[in-house]
Parts: sequence; C-alpha cells; structure tokens
Amino acid sequence: MGSFLEILCAVLIPPLGVFLRFGCGLEFWLSLLLTFFGFIPGMVYAIWVLTK
Repeated sequence: MGSFLEILCAVLIPPLGVFLRFGCGLEFWLSLLLTFFGFIPGMVYAIWVLTK
C-alpha cells in the first residue's frame, strides 16, 4: 500500500512522491528541478525512480 501511495503522489505532485521514499536526497532535488522545467519530465522521472 505504501508504494501505491508514493506512485499516486508521483503522478499528482512528483517531488512529494520521491520525498516520501528518499527524503531530501539527490533524487528529490532532481525531481524538483525536472518538475520546474515541466510537469511531465518531473512525473516521468518520479515514477521511474520509484519503480526501479
């Protein structure tokens, strides 16, 4: 159930989904940066990093 919530957050608010799993690490900051450049790249990266 926890991973479902993380994926759902990654679709709605990509940095939040990554933050729930990794905290304020490199993955979070990269997700935040990609989301600022465009919502779709941030969402794709967040889902990819959560499912790998």
